Amino acid sequence: MSSESFILGMVVVGFALIVAAVAFGSAIGDGIVASKAVEAIARQPEARPNIFTFLFLGVGVLEAFPIIGLGLALYLFFAVANVPALIKTAMGH
Repeated sequence: MSSESFILGMVVVGFALIVAAVAFGSAIGDGIVASKAVEAIARQPEARPNIFTFLFLGVGVLEAFPIIGLGLALYLFFAVANVPALIKTAMGH
């Protein structure tokens, strides 16, 4: 195995780990925010519009992190590691 193949493999594993971690973290965060919003509405039904406002703000902030993480992963994948060039080198083209 050449060093280019090893680097290519590690970049792909790193990319997958970044994407999986931000997706998992965002899903857990969304679940917690939604569950707390439902609990708050159950306690105070008259505050439902305000609670929904903060629910959507919280989910919006939580969804920004996976987008940032995906952007970072794509930057590492294409700009730093230059995976398309590594694939061509590993394939012998």
